[in-house]
Amino acid sequence: MSKILIVGGGFAGVWSAASAAKLRGECGVVDSELEIVVVSAGDDLVIRPRLYESEPHNKRVPLDSILGPIGVRRVPATVTDIDTDARSVTTVGRDGRSAVTAYDQLILASGSQVVMPNIAGAEYLFDVDTLAGAARLDSHLHRLPHESVSTGQYTIVVVGAGFTGLEIATELTQRVREIADDQAVVRVVLVERERQVGLELGSGPHPAISAALSDLGIEVLLNVSVDSVRPHGLTLSDGTEIDARTVVWTAGMTASPLTKFIPAERDWLGRLSVDEYLRVCDVGDVYAAGDTAAAVATHGRTVMQSCQYAVPLGKFAGHNAAADLLGEPLVAFSPDEYQTCLALGAAGAVVTTGWDRTVVMTGSAGQHLKVTINTEWIYPPADDKESLLASAGPNGALPEYIPPVPAP
Repeated sequence: MSKILIVGGGFAGVWSAASAAKLRGECGVVDSELEIVVVSAGDDLVIRPRLYESEPHNKRVPLDSILGPIGVRRVPATVTDIDTDARSVTTVGRDGRSAVTAYDQLILASGSQVVMPNIAGAEYLFDVDTLAGAARLDSHLHRLPHESVSTGQYTIVVVGAGFTGLEIATELTQRVREIADDQAVVRVVLVERERQVGLELGSGPHPAISAALSDLGIEVLLNVSVDSVRPHGLTLSDGTEIDARTVVWTAGMTASPLTKFIPAERDWLGRLSVDEYLRVCDVGDVYAAGDTAAAVATHGRTVMQSCQYAVPLGKFAGHNAAADLLGEPLVAFSPDEYQTCLALGAAGAVVTTGWDRTVVMTGSAGQHLKVTINTEWIYPPADDKESLLASAGPNGALPEYIPPVPAP
């Protein structure tokens, strides 16, 4: 019996499992001859792109409803070590017991995490990086009306004006107003150390982003960082002090620390170098998928850490890991053209296509598309083997959701 071991139960891990299971079935191989195992500390696929929204506890799908119907075994455990020489993974289960599992092919799909700062008062920061973090923020916001009235009670400071920072800041303008007392003053401040917001998103969507921030009354502080945080406020690097009960940190991401167990080259985000088939370079029998993989996308660009790439990376990695064992041809990674759909709260959304970030949709039309993506397209079919496997494999990409740019 051969075994594919997948570390991670996020989008990349789930689609790796589905694609490996699809090829297994197409080759007429029974489950007992090629075992597919997913190791995940949690019981759910967390819909991470939606954690900036309200009610984060609802943004998840039971992993067993996805993996069970396709004959994939799930192990609820935390990975503590990977030995690529011995081809084994060490885990600790919920009972505290350690176990060592051998593999024939390993897919590391353990995701990424926000980089929390080493500053005084960092323990008072909130985040929307994990389900637990988003739930903690949501609970905190709903407690604000029951606290004693003070300066900054409904002041929200969001640190980092990248993709996540912009989505949570624009979302919170309306979300906090719905929670706050009728006469309360709601203030949202966006802090960014760079010279403009959304710098990595390119110049294309910048006018739409700036207009949305202005329309929503969000204050923007540029070329400044956070020096320290306290329970009811923070101090910026230029000495500015802001009274605020809520400070949300979104600045900086890094690949899962499990990548350190793989003896391979990593990029500045900690992602593993992979070849065109998503095999980790110079390491046998190991693939990387999702936010752990520094894979080449279209036009020689490296993939972004996002759900948009996690899904196809998982599909290609799972297929190729199974193909390696089944003697089938490997398929080179070939994702769809880069696209973005950035939510801007009540101001709608801005949609771009291509690496030059050409804007193709804004406002309410963009918002409708964003809602469709978030509530429908990114969810894998649950309790539906046929639909899940039909969407798996290298050719089972996400829907083409952005219309082509009209010819000039």
